[in-house]
Amino acid sequence: MAAKWSLTIDCAYPGKLAAFWALALAYEEKPAPAGFGSWEEWFSHHEVPEDEWDDGAYLSDPDGVGPTLSFLKVPEPKVAKNRLHIDVQVGGGRATPWEVRWPRVVVAVERLTAAGASVIREEELQGRPDHVVMADPEGNEFCLV
Repeated sequence: MAAKWSLTIDCAYPGKLAAFWALALAYEEKPAPAGFGSWEEWFSHHEVPEDEWDDGAYLSDPDGVGPTLSFLKVPEPKVAKNRLHIDVQVGGGRATPWEVRWPRVVVAVERLTAAGASVIREEELQGRPDHVVMADPEGNEFCLV
């Protein structure tokens, strides 16, 4: 049996970065744990100081298939290239014909740059565009394929 896993992203502004990734991945805010009507109830129950309630944000796949994402506030800025990145298969991945896949990638690039991402570079394969390397609003690299 495969292990369940989640991804945690250190950042300066958890709520803002979570909103970006919810758009990028079609994820939604993770519901509060069972038995609690809201995250605020959960925080209060576990005696988390109110000034720390915005120090994290949590997303989940609405279909329950993909991993959950946590965004945690840290004091230090990002200083180097990621050693791990996400490939967002907005075009359907390389198994999808290029003529179908590439226009989807282009639309996603436009949508995500409007949401605060930036294009780092466009990569080619066999003489035509293959994927786009981007950075989220806090500089974390990811690819659109």
